[in-house]
Amino acid sequence: MAKIVKKKKRRRGGGSASSGSSGDTSPYRPRYVHKMPPCGSDCPNNNKIRHMLTTIGQSEMYERTMEDSIKIAWEEFVTKTPFPSVCGRVCPHPCESECNRKEVDERVSINAMERFIGDYSIKQNWKLQKLTDEERDEKIAVIGSGPGGLSCAYQLARLGYKVTVFEAFDKTGGMLRYGIPRFRLPADILDAEIARIAELGVEIKCNTKVGKDISLEDLKKDYQAVYVGIGAHTGRKLGIDGDDSENVIDGIEFLNRINSDQEVDVGNNVVVIGGGNTAIDAVRVSKRLGAKEVTLLYRRTVNEMPADAHEIKAAEEEGVKFHFLATPISMYTDGNRATSMKCIKMELGEPDSSGRRRPVPIEGSEFDLDASIIIPAISQAPDFTGFE
Repeated sequence: MAKIVKKKKRRRGGGSASSGSSGDTSPYRPRYVHKMPPCGSDCPNNNKIRHMLTTIGQSEMYERTMEDSIKIAWEEFVTKTPFPSVCGRVCPHPCESECNRKEVDERVSINAMERFIGDYSIKQNWKLQKLTDEERDEKIAVIGSGPGGLSCAYQLARLGYKVTVFEAFDKTGGMLRYGIPRFRLPADILDAEIARIAELGVEIKCNTKVGKDISLEDLKKDYQAVYVGIGAHTGRKLGIDGDDSENVIDGIEFLNRINSDQEVDVGNNVVVIGGGNTAIDAVRVSKRLGAKEVTLLYRRTVNEMPADAHEIKAAEEEGVKFHFLATPISMYTDGNRATSMKCIKMELGEPDSSGRRRPVPIEGSEFDLDASIIIPAISQAPDFTGFE
């Protein structure tokens, strides 16, 4: 983009060459400033999106085979992340919202291209490469094999470090495996991308919980650095009467059970509370488990929901009912089970610390909502046991 910069005036003998008359030349000169494409600027990973797309799109112009061009694009992707196939499925792709092609016709399907490139690399069995042949003496411990821990292990291994990953669960992947439904992220895709990281020499120890099976202090003695990426696998309770009933399961635990191939009886009337991606995943999974009626209860409106818009749309298309501007205040129980909830209607007041308008209860607007299972998905936090 050209930026106009005013230069110091100077005279030329004989006048202006352009006009043929005497006087000052124009004081303005162009200064060319490199500007990032909006898609790359809005990518949390700062991927070189335009470079990768044009590499493939201009393959014939540069007399490359299509496979060679796809591999160049893949190699560019994996400088930042070892998970192009995973990201191609679960990334909320803010890059597409900023794509300036929308001013001409429609946004480029960047996320679909990333998925294609990643899947093609798996099919072709392309391997991740180290940046150096040097083997360093330092040992690094990584706690947690989720996307953060494995990305850290990957980048360190590329630089020649000896990395050991400690995972509390019996399989790797963290929230990618235990918090995202299989219909969104198939296990074989996740396994393939994790296997390539292990092939770089990264050692992974599952069923090893730091703070229980090994202490943090021991790791600090045996390793020159420790990276903590334990994830947020603890769901927050509603904090109302009856929320300790056996059929009240927080969204994180619910998805964990499903992805661990445990049987969960959701019945015919599921109520999920929350407005984030975990809540949307929970209602969509419940539909797939055969529940006849699935309701999402959210205390604000659809405009304030933090879930990805395309996920909300998918849930609507699958028959999920949305009940906005309402929240539970207590539960009716029969023995150890909740049978229904007492809810209250809300209205939006002034913005809170999140910038969204704060929901305010409407006095006298209580109503009851039946449920065979209640799934709060209102927040989640790390389990810091062993990290005191």
